[in-house]
Amino acid sequence: MSTTMLTNLDLLRRVPLFSPLTAAQAEALQGAVVKQRLRRGEVLVQEGHKSQALFILLNGRARVVKADARGREVILATLGPGDHIGEMSIIDNEPHSATVRAEVQTDVLLLGRAEFARCLSENTSMALVLMRGLVKRLRHADRKIESLALLDVYGRVAHALLDMAAEDAQGRPWIRERISRQDLAKMVGASREMVSRVMKDLEDRGFIEVAPSGGTLLKDRLGALGL
Repeated sequence: MSTTMLTNLDLLRRVPLFSPLTAAQAEALQGAVVKQRLRRGEVLVQEGHKSQALFILLNGRARVVKADARGREVILATLGPGDHIGEMSIIDNEPHSATVRAEVQTDVLLLGRAEFARCLSENTSMALVLMRGLVKRLRHADRKIESLALLDVYGRVAHALLDMAAEDAQGRPWIRERISRQDLAKMVGASREMVSRVMKDLEDRGFIEVAPSGGTLLKDRLGALGL
C-alpha cells in the first residue's frame, strides 16, 4: 500500500526506530508527526545549520554528502527506508555535520525536537535502538576512514561496491541499479576517469559482471581486494 494511503499511526508502526513504543505511546505520538515529500535533489538537512526535527525516511533514497570550498563533494553514505536523520544535532544542539539530499523522490516523517526528547525519556528500548543506529554509523565511518587511509583505489572501489550490494534471489551480492561512475568517485575519493578504468579492469578480470539491465553482480574474489 502506498504511504499516501496510510495513517500516521500506520507509518509509525512501520518505522524500526518506533517499534519499541507501546500502543498507547504510538497513538499519542501520531498527532505530532508530519509527512513531507521531497523532490529529487531537495535538501533535507544542511551542513552547518541546525534543525528542530528528527527525519525518518519512509521510502526513496537520500545521500549524506560533504563539500569543500570549491564545491567538490564526497558521498559519506546513502540512506534508505527506515533510516533517520537529525538526531545528532538534536542530542548535542550542534549544527549538522553534513548535508543530506534526496537522491530520488522521497517521503519522510518529521518529529519535533520536544516530542523526540520525550519519546527517548519515556522509552529506554527506543533509546537503545537509536544508540545501535549511531554505533552502526560510527562503525561505517571507521571502515571508510580505514579504506581511504590504507587501501589503493582498487580496494576502495571494492569496499564501496560491497557496501552497496544486496543479495539476489540466489544469495549472491548484487547491485540492482546502474552504478554512476561519478557517484562512485565521490564515495572513494578518486577521479571519475580513474574509477572508470578500475571498473573496466574489474570486469575484464572477472571480479564483477555487468548485466544488460545495468545491474552489477559481485564475484566472491572481489572481497580480497578490499582487505
